Amino acid sequence: MKRGIVVLSCVGVLTGTLYFAVSKWGIRHETLNLLDPARQRPVAVDVAVRRDYEMKADDGFWKLPVAIISNGNTVKNTEYSFLANVFAARGYLVASIQQDLPTDPPLMTKVGMPYVGRQGVYEKGEANILFVLEQLKKLQPNADYGHLTLVGHSNGGDTAMYFAKEHPEVVSKVVTLDNLRVPFVLSDKLKILSFRSKDPNFQTDPGVLPPPSQGKDSIDVVHTQFQHTWMSDRGPDSAKEKIQAALDEYLGSGHASDLAPANTDNPIVTNAGAPLP
Repeated sequence: MKRGIVVLSCVGVLTGTLYFAVSKWGIRHETLNLLDPARQRPVAVDVAVRRDYEMKADDGFWKLPVAIISNGNTVKNTEYSFLANVFAARGYLVASIQQDLPTDPPLMTKVGMPYVGRQGVYEKGEANILFVLEQLKKLQPNADYGHLTLVGHSNGGDTAMYFAKEHPEVVSKVVTLDNLRVPFVLSDKLKILSFRSKDPNFQTDPGVLPPPSQGKDSIDVVHTQFQHTWMSDRGPDSAKEKIQAALDEYLGSGHASDLAPANTDNPIVTNAGAPLP
């Protein structure tokens, strides 16, 4: 696993803030209230896309890369606009899926079972993503559905990682925000960026993060001082802006190894800023 130091300076945050403030006005958001007839399950999706890139795609001059965002437990799919706008500003077609419903059973933890008893939850999320992709192909045919970027917070991050494990042929990147249960997928063809919280109430299960000797060229881990629940629109602006800046740098680098200088001799020391009040 790559060991590096990411410095999110005040200048970087300021630049990112101005960039996103300008860009977001050209981003179109649309809510899709879908129904999967095979499961008789409603699936709400918030779609975000930059209008100029959408027009280029419609005219055949651009193929929209695709990012799928999965929400954390009890967080709405619409509460990740700070992430969706980063991807949309860079020309992505972004679909934020509401993975859970009020009628779903509560999450249970069963130690000793696969993914502490949550495999069925991740299979449900996998089915939701597959269904939404088929609908998007009808609505946005000029997009690249063969090289997906999967994004998720907490339980949504585990859903993203599970989908990447089950469908490696169509996933090129995974971005997680404090996923705790599903181990990272180790593959030279898959790039992973993961933001980790510093929160005693949310501990990563053993085996989720790979050992230092594995994934050093394809995995970037950013240790932060942020609380687990800050990694959504509910978090303070200072935290969201730093995550935005690091994510934007990652997407602009082209591949994970450009995110930070390699330092494979030490434990992960990546830090996204000083502790926040």
